[in-house]
Amino acid sequence: MLSKRENRMIKGLDHVAIAVSRLDDALGVFESMLGFRLEKIKVVEEQKVKAAMMRLGEIKVELLEPTDPESTIAKFLEKRGEGIHHIALVVSDMEEHLRQLKGKGIALIDEKPRVGMEGGKIAFLHPKSTKNVLIELVEH
Repeated sequence: MLSKRENRMIKGLDHVAIAVSRLDDALGVFESMLGFRLEKIKVVEEQKVKAAMMRLGEIKVELLEPTDPESTIAKFLEKRGEGIHHIALVVSDMEEHLRQLKGKGIALIDEKPRVGMEGGKIAFLHPKSTKNVLIELVEH
């Protein structure tokens, strides 16, 4: 259980990420049928994905297409098919939050933050510690 101080470190939901086989097909669904607006498309070499950030009001959805058959997203698609890949939570003081979570026994994929698609700090928590949900922490 997180203390009141730790809960204040989580500011809210940043986005939901969806693994897709073909980014262009998914963009069509989210733009034309659902009314989302494309904000940015970026190839993230480190993660071997082509990512699109979309927005509808305050809601953000990140679409992730693998650029390499050995990428995490390609393996996810092979095993589970298209669908929700992770949820991202906005945090303050990323390093302190990671330290506290690790101290509580939460397995971290990223011991130290890295730069995300939108230029802020990101870090992932291992799903084995979070009821099989991949959680990304984001600090803008």
